[in-house]
Amino acid sequence: MSRMNEAAVLRLCQAVRRIQDSTRERAATGRGPDEADDVAGTFATDGALGFDPFPLLRALHEAGSHAVVIGQVAGIMHGSTELTGDLDLLWDGTPEEAHALRDALTATGCANLPDFERSQAVYQVNGASGDLCTPDLPWGDMDTSPCLARAVSAHHPAGFTIRYTALNDLIRMRRALGRPKDHRRADELDSIPTG
Repeated sequence: MSRMNEAAVLRLCQAVRRIQDSTRERAATGRGPDEADDVAGTFATDGALGFDPFPLLRALHEAGSHAVVIGQVAGIMHGSTELTGDLDLLWDGTPEEAHALRDALTATGCANLPDFERSQAVYQVNGASGDLCTPDLPWGDMDTSPCLARAVSAHHPAGFTIRYTALNDLIRMRRALGRPKDHRRADELDSIPTG
């Protein structure tokens, strides 16, 4: 595994610890990640309380899923310092991938499976919640389907692989969405040295 991929996993591990430390004394407000505002993002919602994406990421690997981490978790893996409270995934919308996602979600405590026929569906498991998005979901003027093939991988020391959006694709996704938090995070990602 390359040092870059080792660093991506380390950054996510450190961010999860920071999220847990920062929210340990925070009281629940009843505001879920779907109620996040366009500036602060999901870190300001109850989604950040107890946030731990690793069980689902491991389950995705074990189920043979090819889903790709997008959103701020991918941003963190590329070096963003902003914290989050959700784990968003891009998947191809095929029946085979829906089956793998179903297995992973069930294995991590999903009580109500999402509608896999939708281009965007919300899920919740132990430790994480977020959106499952297919390339059919309108993403500004961007076609997200090539992002699946261009995804990069990082290997967790516990023996599983995390697939996440390539840096340039993630920046383009941020710019295409165009919310204040997306512009801010795209600017931050643009400033990260590569190579």
